[in-house]
Amino acid sequence: MNLYFRLLLLQLRIRLRPRVAGRRTSLWDEVRTRFRVVPTDLDPLRHVNNGKYLSMLDLGRLDLMLRSGYWAALSEHGWYPVVSAQTITYKRSLTLGQRFELRTHVLGVDDRSVYLEQTFVRGGAVMARAVVQARFLRRSGGTVSTAELLEAAGGADRDLTVPGWVHDWAAATRISSGSA
Repeated sequence: MNLYFRLLLLQLRIRLRPRVAGRRTSLWDEVRTRFRVVPTDLDPLRHVNNGKYLSMLDLGRLDLMLRSGYWAALSEHGWYPVVSAQTITYKRSLTLGQRFELRTHVLGVDDRSVYLEQTFVRGGAVMARAVVQARFLRRSGGTVSTAELLEAAGGADRDLTVPGWVHDWAAATRISSGSA
């Protein structure tokens, strides 16, 4: 299924979804985005292509930002997110017709980035898990500070200290400016 068609379906679902107890989803909540494996998701071995997982990760992050209202705040400021690093680990295959959900939540923030964990789950079993490092850029040029991001979100209702293992991962995946 084309990414844009899934994007359209996602936006329709968000608009039609009632608020839980009259409360909008918080940027700090876990969001669960439901999918079904369709023929265009498959590779020649008849399981979800690794590139499709990455596209679905984009949709999960967008779902979190749309449902929390954060996407509107970003747009108002002229900011947009970019993935600066990501790692995904696959445990089990997803195959044609299977339903699953993508669970997305913010792990924390540091002075450079926002870190998210996204987990593909089917029937309570973890199928794959990704860690994503994102930065936010200005359409006019430059990087948005995490202080500005938190202000636009109205602050945080929990500790956003990045776990040590995430900092180690970020340091290990960083490409130095002197690298060819």
